[in-house]
Amino acid sequence: MTTGLLTGRVALVTGAARGMGRCHAVRLAAAGAAVLAVDRCADIDTIAYPLATPADLEETARLVTGAGGRIVTAVADVRDAEGLRHAVDGGVAELGRLDVVVANAGVCAIAGWDEVSPELWRDIIDVNLTGTWNTATAAAPHLIAAGGGSMILVSSTAGLKGQPFLGPYAASKHGVVGIMRVLANELAAHSVRVNTVHPTGVDTPMAGGLSGLGERIAGAPELGPIFMNALPAEAIGPDDVADAVLFLASDAARYVTGLTMTVDAGALLR
Repeated sequence: MTTGLLTGRVALVTGAARGMGRCHAVRLAAAGAAVLAVDRCADIDTIAYPLATPADLEETARLVTGAGGRIVTAVADVRDAEGLRHAVDGGVAELGRLDVVVANAGVCAIAGWDEVSPELWRDIIDVNLTGTWNTATAAAPHLIAAGGGSMILVSSTAGLKGQPFLGPYAASKHGVVGIMRVLANELAAHSVRVNTVHPTGVDTPMAGGLSGLGERIAGAPELGPIFMNALPAEAIGPDDVADAVLFLASDAARYVTGLTMTVDAGALLR
């Protein structure tokens, strides 16, 4: 059953083939939005865990349709500004407009400061930070043409605190906050709201990027509390983050912009 909060609107979701991206796409569709779902659907050599596949993106399409939504899918890499712009322009032409953007695509890896190769640094920064910028700049003209909208950039608790062993990831997610604050100012005159969402650990396939973290904390136990949630939960679900995304996408947040919205079980209290 749709809630009707987003009836008649169109949402772009990157990293939509699985995990949080899939959950955002389905939740927005259930609220009445049509969805443009974009994903790379291929692995990256420096990222140790498998990334999404074309079959995953097909499953997202099936679930969005089952939730009552119309969907257009596109295979595109957020690092490729021209290719991503082509995918966004094509999807918007098919769906008619664009009202909501969820820049969700991201990758993660555990490594000490002295273990981060130039290639790993580049890939995480390019996907998480440059990819967010590419998504925002590809989408912004369509939001402006629609008379306004909501842009939601998915960051992390690592975008607001210095979580160890996550150097390039934390750098990228802090950078996403900078992008948000700049665009919230520049796009406000066009009635485009821009906010970030900051989850704690989420139970998705990207958690594979945290492999080895427990062993590192065991070797440096004084760092363990930095990762602890205040509420009694080791991780949250993607639905918990999708609830925040839906709020920011909806008219219930029509005067909310420039917000770093935490969904972190109190991790930032520590």
